[in-house]
Amino acid sequence: MRNLSVTTFIHILFSVAILILIATFLLFLSWDKDRRKIDEYKRYQLLSLTFLSKLQLNPKQNALDALYHDLHVKNVPLSIRAETREAIALRGETLFTGGSSSGQVRVFTLGDKHYIYVQRMGYNLLLEDNRQKKYYVEIAIGIGVFLIALLLLLYLAVLKKLYPLKTLHKQIQRFAKGDMQTRITYLYDDEIGKIAKSFDDTILHINTLSASKNLFMRNLMHELKTPITKGRIVVEMLEDESVKKILIRAFERMNELISELADLERVTTQDFEPNFEYIMLDEVIQESQNLLMMSKDCMTIDVINRDLKTDKKLLALAIKNLLDNGIKYSKNKHVTLRSDGYGLEVLSEGDELQHPLSYYIEPFSQEEKRSSGFGLGLYIVHSILEKLGCKLGYRYEEGNNIFIIEAGETCRII
Repeated sequence: MRNLSVTTFIHILFSVAILILIATFLLFLSWDKDRRKIDEYKRYQLLSLTFLSKLQLNPKQNALDALYHDLHVKNVPLSIRAETREAIALRGETLFTGGSSSGQVRVFTLGDKHYIYVQRMGYNLLLEDNRQKKYYVEIAIGIGVFLIALLLLLYLAVLKKLYPLKTLHKQIQRFAKGDMQTRITYLYDDEIGKIAKSFDDTILHINTLSASKNLFMRNLMHELKTPITKGRIVVEMLEDESVKKILIRAFERMNELISELADLERVTTQDFEPNFEYIMLDEVIQESQNLLMMSKDCMTIDVINRDLKTDKKLLALAIKNLLDNGIKYSKNKHVTLRSDGYGLEVLSEGDELQHPLSYYIEPFSQEEKRSSGFGLGLYIVHSILEKLGCKLGYRYEEGNNIFIIEAGETCRII
């Protein structure tokens, strides 16, 4: 019940209400049918006893007419009596039979009419039951239809009231998928309208913050490039090699940070979409090596060349970061890239990671004892692979840290 949608709950609620109403109506019909049978039996039993006792007194016609009036029956005229008897004999059903030694009374039903046949010495009467019909069933049917129609109208009204929630859900989903220009609209100022307005205000606020963040990051990276370049030029003029080496490394690390922040800003943008294309795996690896700008002697490539559908630049950047991490943190400064089924593995000799992989794919996370790097490499790899529909895995085996690019449906090696 906790995970049941509101719409489904309303469907169930009204369905149960209608079923209960129909069941109650059917029970009433069954009760009314039994009640009518008992009522008819009592009535015709009373008629039987009354007629047979009155006819013993040989009443006059006016006394019989008064009896007919009191008992709500009427005498079938002689002109149609034979025709009526014939119809009763052919199609009539016996509803009641009663009597005594003084006579007999039988009640027949023909269509929607009841006929009473009284036999008594000297009397042979055919009467039509003229009691006013009570419309209990018709009234019940009318009330039942009215209540069901009312429930259906309420059901449709509730669904119509909740329908804007579906539109609201779709608009929020579009925003969650990266459509930053989505606006959430609702015409009425009810609870749903207030929720829609709150979400719309939130989207505007998020867009403002995102635009400010992007502007700040781009300006920051642009402004830092100039002093770093100037500082690098000045450092080259220093004669003290030890100081020169330290400063060069500091400027290199600043450049690395700016590059990683640029990659991060581009990949994590909500509206960023990869450019998927069919390409050979060797071309992606070659691009990764070019980005890495390191000697090929520090890496071993053991990959089966295959076709794949992916974003060449993004996947190359992810592989480059994994290779760079492997070289930086391995004991022998060597890394191996190899094929593994539909994925790729990056092996480097070293100690096992102290934390689960989920710890390292958070930004600025790294082992406490490591001084190099900024803790953005695996975060960037994870973000890229998510965009490409792949996953990042890890295992430790025979003294090697093994990072795995697990191919998904949208990034599958053919």
